[in-house]
Amino acid sequence: MKVLLLLFLIFSMSNAQEIKDIKLVPPQKEIGKPLMQAINLRHSSREFSPKKLSDQDISNLLWAAFGINRSESGKRTAPSAMNWQEIDVYAVMENGSYLYDSKTHSLKQISSKDNRKLAGTQDFVKDAPLNLIYVADYSKTSKASESDNLLYSGADAGFIAQNVYLFCASENLATVIRGSVNREKLSDELKLKKNQKIILAQTVGYNK
Repeated sequence: MKVLLLLFLIFSMSNAQEIKDIKLVPPQKEIGKPLMQAINLRHSSREFSPKKLSDQDISNLLWAAFGINRSESGKRTAPSAMNWQEIDVYAVMENGSYLYDSKTHSLKQISSKDNRKLAGTQDFVKDAPLNLIYVADYSKTSKASESDNLLYSGADAGFIAQNVYLFCASENLATVIRGSVNREKLSDELKLKKNQKIILAQTVGYNK
């Protein structure tokens, strides 16, 4: 019995050690092409290098996507209806799945598994270095009707996705927004609650 208990404790400790949050480096807010040039270069790409994104690129990307740009109010780089901020940004990478925490500018690890193959049905998704998953948390929009929830969360996810598009155009990265996601299985892996729904996904990486 003692041996079984010891084995259980060792197994539990090893599992706990697998979960590792990432404190992102500060975003570089003075870089990039002028806005009109970035808009001119904005496009979708479905060919990605498998090379991992640098820590700095990930930090810059997530801040541009939905980081806090007004610290006094906690408001973000993308608008949201009623300032609900109901969209959560998840990052699915080879080394695990994470939730972006804008307040601490960090990634909270949800899983240490490589879940990229669940992040989309296209072949390129499983090999691309990063897939962003936009998840609506309807517990933050409790006063809205079902139709309004769908309308606002779709629009708000779109605003974030466009930020990512413009950042990628500015920094010569490849990206594409996608609706084809294995929602049921990925929701399980991301440990989503019943009031959370995957809206869209967006693949990001270096150009192939």
